[in-house]
Amino acid sequence: MKNSNKLICVLVPVVSVLLAFAIGCAVMAFLGANPLTALQSLWTGAFGNLRNVGTTLSRATPLIFTGLCACFAYRCGVFNLGGEGQFIIGSVACCYVATQSGIEGLPAIILCLIAGALAGGLWALIPGLLKVYRGQNEMIISIMLNYVATLFMGVVYTNWLREGSVPQTMSVPDATKLSRLFGLRATTAFVIAIAAGLLVYYFLFYTSKGFQLRAVGLNMTAAEFNGFAVKRYILFSFVVSGVIAGLGGSAELLGTQYRLINGFASGYGFDGVAMALIAQLHPLATILVAIFFAALRVGSTTMQAATGVPTSVSDIIQALVIVFTVAGLAMVKLPQFKAAIDRLFTRKEAATS
Repeated sequence: MKNSNKLICVLVPVVSVLLAFAIGCAVMAFLGANPLTALQSLWTGAFGNLRNVGTTLSRATPLIFTGLCACFAYRCGVFNLGGEGQFIIGSVACCYVATQSGIEGLPAIILCLIAGALAGGLWALIPGLLKVYRGQNEMIISIMLNYVATLFMGVVYTNWLREGSVPQTMSVPDATKLSRLFGLRATTAFVIAIAAGLLVYYFLFYTSKGFQLRAVGLNMTAAEFNGFAVKRYILFSFVVSGVIAGLGGSAELLGTQYRLINGFASGYGFDGVAMALIAQLHPLATILVAIFFAALRVGSTTMQAATGVPTSVSDIIQALVIVFTVAGLAMVKLPQFKAAIDRLFTRKEAATS
């Protein structure tokens, strides 16, 4: 039965992607385009050459960070929807250190990354404390803090750290920018994101503390009766998820954006939640899903130029993947569906024995 559950968990997102692309192809055909040509253009735009691969990995990097942020918190049974705000606060702290400290080079990079991670962790601690000690809804608080962080960033780039008459901060020094990978647009920020994903995976599935954190997420009441420090794990999950998002904000600023401007990090937080849900809260799967979504977004431009299919079709496919995955996961949890699957695998085992 355990193998059947694992198989279903893998099949749900795969089938969701196939259904979404099938409907996307139908839309393309309705618009008068050849679906096969459009899909080929989509692939070429995302992975056709090293330059496009670098662009895809660069676009995937912030999604990986915010996806891991949501994944870690959800594993503890809490809903951190403030990944975008924590990402922004991390980038603000990074920008301040990079432009105002006077330090450059590798020491500045390390200091900026640490400052961003700490800022993101402290920002995430706010909804955690309010949930644990005041019983407040962490989803509402974390969402509201996203707006606070965005407005705070606006004050920074339009007032406190504004560069001349332009509503933006000054660029980080060249010596403090993250180096590019093999001359591509992707930078070492992608390497940091992969390392973060591997660390989260190792902690959750290969350490006793990670097991206890997942146990709290599965059943807080049972975990508390078994002596687990539930409140401590909840706060820990918020802080760590915030650290991941804040680190992502720092890496994005040093690797791609270089300065704070209007619209920076817009939508990254909720995109990350979608990545985590489609990946079923698995850190390594979250990385793959983030790269998949980035490929859709990068390749859609080439698809439009080659076939005339608007980039909004790519958005439709992304939305359908999310809808089908969430619906599929909800369906497999129904008692009737579980009973049907158990009967199917029982018959199969009986026939082979």
